[in-house]
Amino acid sequence: MNDQEIIQEFLDESRENLDQLDGDLVVLEKDPRDSGRLGSVFRTIHTIKGTCGFLGFDKLENVTHAGESLLARLRDGHLILKPEITTALLALVDMVRRFLSNIEATGHEGPEECMELVATLSRLKGGSMILPPEKPGSRRGATNERAADVAVNPALNPAAPQLAAEHAAEQEASDNRAGNPGEGNIRVDVGLLDRLMNLVGELVLARNQIVQYSASREDNVLAGMVQRLDQIATELQEGVMKTRMQPIANVWNKFPRLARDLALACGKQVCLTLEGADTELDRTILEAIKDPLTHLVRNAIDHGIETPEARRARGKPPEGRVSLRAFHEGGRVHIEVADDGAGISTERIKRRALEKALLTRAELDQLNERQALELIFLPGLSTAERVTSVSGRGVGMDVVKTHVAKIGGVLELQSRPAQGTLVKITIPLTLAIIPAFIVTCCGERFAIPQGSVLELVRLDPDKGPGIEWLNDTPVYRLRGKLLPVIDLGKALKLPHGPATVINLVILQAGERSFGLAVDRVNDTQEIVVKPLGKLLGHSPLYAGATILGDGHVVLILDVAGIAQHGRVVQEARRRVLTEIAAPQAPGSVGRLLLLCDLDGQRRVALPFDKLQRLEEIAASAVEKTIDREMVQCRGEAVPLIRLSATLSGGCSPVATGSASLQVAMYTDGARKVGIVVERILDIVEAEAEREQGTARGPIVNTAVICGRVTDLIDVPALLSAHHPASRRQCASVGGGAS
Repeated sequence: MNDQEIIQEFLDESRENLDQLDGDLVVLEKDPRDSGRLGSVFRTIHTIKGTCGFLGFDKLENVTHAGESLLARLRDGHLILKPEITTALLALVDMVRRFLSNIEATGHEGPEECMELVATLSRLKGGSMILPPEKPGSRRGATNERAADVAVNPALNPAAPQLAAEHAAEQEASDNRAGNPGEGNIRVDVGLLDRLMNLVGELVLARNQIVQYSASREDNVLAGMVQRLDQIATELQEGVMKTRMQPIANVWNKFPRLARDLALACGKQVCLTLEGADTELDRTILEAIKDPLTHLVRNAIDHGIETPEARRARGKPPEGRVSLRAFHEGGRVHIEVADDGAGISTERIKRRALEKALLTRAELDQLNERQALELIFLPGLSTAERVTSVSGRGVGMDVVKTHVAKIGGVLELQSRPAQGTLVKITIPLTLAIIPAFIVTCCGERFAIPQGSVLELVRLDPDKGPGIEWLNDTPVYRLRGKLLPVIDLGKALKLPHGPATVINLVILQAGERSFGLAVDRVNDTQEIVVKPLGKLLGHSPLYAGATILGDGHVVLILDVAGIAQHGRVVQEARRRVLTEIAAPQAPGSVGRLLLLCDLDGQRRVALPFDKLQRLEEIAASAVEKTIDREMVQCRGEAVPLIRLSATLSGGCSPVATGSASLQVAMYTDGARKVGIVVERILDIVEAEAEREQGTARGPIVNTAVICGRVTDLIDVPALLSAHHPASRRQCASVGGGAS
């Protein structure tokens, strides 16, 4: 091994050790008597010092020797770690890192001097200026120095003599260790791994072509060879992909240091917790999310966590909590960044958007809470009161979302005032080779990443309920949950003929589920993702392209882009796709509501949880009995309640000039009831305080929803008022507020 290779190995090993040192020192500050961790920090600095002395890097040797001497005092129990010492040791780590960068770039340490830091370390140690012994790496000099320290200074730790003996033995073993790294590990150039990955991708494409060719031939010998080739290619692919996988801890290791320094700069107390640090991702994805995660952590501390005084005033502990969590689920990696701080004020966001002329007042008034919250992703928008070195320029959250989207990820934001903020990131494990469903629409084939597929549904209109319509929007009821449906042919503007059988691919985009209508689902394949050319590179509907076994090129659909294009996850936000998971405050009505218009001037909201379906029936289909109106629907006789007439004080049928009626069908499991309204407007999420003791018949509350005064209807009370005898039968209908 030549000198250059030795230096490069020294640089690589030292950088790995420094990343670990940041986290270890922050943990030690909270638990100064962790002798095991303190000994590990000491050995790391000692190793760097010994090697740089051998290589002739004098500045690096001087500063690490001063740090080693201070750490020896801490390790042997003669000093207790305190914030001032931690800050100095972290400054040492930073200086070593700068020296290493200069050495890699120029071959020498650079012009920066280290004697001021050496003097600080010496002062904290409690002695004169510390310089290394004349012979670098001499155990005699280091041992004599520690012996003098023990003789002059009384030990703060009663177990110091025992610790000193134990660590002296460790030091002896460390000094006499073998100079070679563990035989179980080797260093491989990243460029070589990338080339191997590209070759494996080409092998997978060739394998797919051979497999498809052999399937059309009745040749048992060929089939056996192809099966063996398939097995070998799969195992090789898995092996090469494993070499590219790295734990997310490689990014997270710097966050404890970041949190400590930023908290000190902002005058805050912050506890950072990390969960799932061993979760592995492809190296390219790990590099791509490093900056977004760093910005989210900085935002949580600078914008989210309040000062200790403000937290005490709100009844919170003075120390704020920021947590990072990573886990695998559904073939993807989920990362959550949460804080228990002040939350995000949507009113402040709207005010800033108006000040910067990003939106007009009329546009802002049309936004619901979730849409207003997502304004934080607009370029140039920041809620910071002033620009600092940390934040306030409005160039952060939009960049975070852009970077996440570039790797096929989805970002979700949740926030509650005075309670905190949660940011969820969902990203693929790898961008190289992925399993995918091949579907056909309008004669064209497309690939859908399998990690986004929840299930497949085949619909036959002649055999059961199919696609329903809500305010000109197609929806499908899957196990009681309404899902928006996007027609792939219409979304891609392909020539589309009528289909008697519809295949729905149920997809997940963030926390939203929706159905994608296609003509046929063909099969699954492992595909190699190729980047798109310039003509399609900016299209939000495609994530890339691949070559199938028959040699044809197909486009890979971008699930998040299609969801946004279909207004599933961006503008509509109808929440017909998931249940509300957030707990509601006592005494509040927070739920999905069916928003309806009665006569063009009055709005009402019906509970959504027991809504079975929405129907549009012909007015001529209404039949009358002695005391009620009925309609035959799917083989059943369903009583109707005309809501406008009931709320006007009477239950008598009211004539309508419309040729059709819009009906919300509710059920209690045994019977169905149809509530007739003038027009169904939307499905919204609303939260309003209950008016205790002020219910007016079936009206349980009045609230402002989507900018209009709206009456909230208690369905069981409505049924009881309309048909008193049905109180017992329909008591559970609608999950009303009674």
